[in-house]
This record gives sequence, C-alpha cells and structure tokens, in this order.
Amino acid sequence: MQRLLTIRKATEADFAAIWKIFSEVVSRGDTYAYSPASSPDEARSIWLTNNVTTYVASIDDDIVGTYILRANHPGLGSHVANAGYMVRDDAQGRGVGRAMCEHSLQEARAAGFRAMQFNLVVSTNTGAVKLWQQMGFEIVGTLPKAFQHRELGLVDAYVMYRFL
Repeated sequence: MQRLLTIRKATEADFAAIWKIFSEVVSRGDTYAYSPASSPDEARSIWLTNNVTTYVASIDDDIVGTYILRANHPGLGSHVANAGYMVRDDAQGRGVGRAMCEHSLQEARAAGFRAMQFNLVVSTNTGAVKLWQQMGFEIVGTLPKAFQHRELGLVDAYVMYRFL
C-alpha cells in the first residue's frame, strides 16, 4: 500500500509532534548545535517564531518531519534563504528529508529568494551531506573543528550553498 507524503505549513497545534522530532534529533548531539538539553520552550522559540516559516511533513496524517525556512541574514543578505530539516527517527530512510528539501527549494523560490545556504552541516553527518549535494548544494567552506559532536568531540562543519 502506497503511503501519501504531504507537506504543509505548521500550526501551533502541531507543536507536540514538532517537539517529539526536535527533542529526538537534538538530544543525540550529532547534527545540530542546539543544546541536547533544550526545553520545549527553547524549541518553540527556535522552530515556531515569527521570523521563520515552519512546515511539517506527514505520512497519512502522521507528522514525521519538520523544517524551517527563513532569510539567512536580514537586510542586504536577505535574498539568501536558510533552512533546517528534522526527520523523526522511525521515518529515516523513507525520502522525507529529500521531499522536504525539494519543497523548501520551491517555497524559497516562490518567496523571492535567489539562493539557499546551510551554515553548519556537520561533516560526520554523511547522509545529509550526500543528500544536499544530490540536491545541488556545494560545499563552499569548511569550518575546522566547529562542531562539538557528543561522541566524536570536535569535528569539521561545512557551509553549503546553491543558487535557486
């Protein structure tokens, strides 16, 4: 049976599902710089604020992923988008991340952005690095030992970029 993946703008009512995903991903301390001990209020202030547009990805009405889209910088850098993606652990490897990235590129174009930049892609997150490269992003810089990986210690991070 084919399961339907849909992506839509998030609402406050989605926060419990977003928090479940956020806390799973961040608590591992291997992909995001947010504190592994982030509270629900801290997550809400990052993921559901006025300066970001938040989306959720669902399979048959079950929220399995979320992403945010925003300007990477205000003012003269506001033509470059930034996005962050999180997929629930039990939905990994099912194309959710790719679908959210495709969706975010379309949404960024529609919002008038001209490029997208990822500021801190952890080098040891090889699945994400490979996916972003498949989606047209290039590594434009390496930040030596910029990420404190919970298990591996200090590891490099990449800045990745693509035009829209």
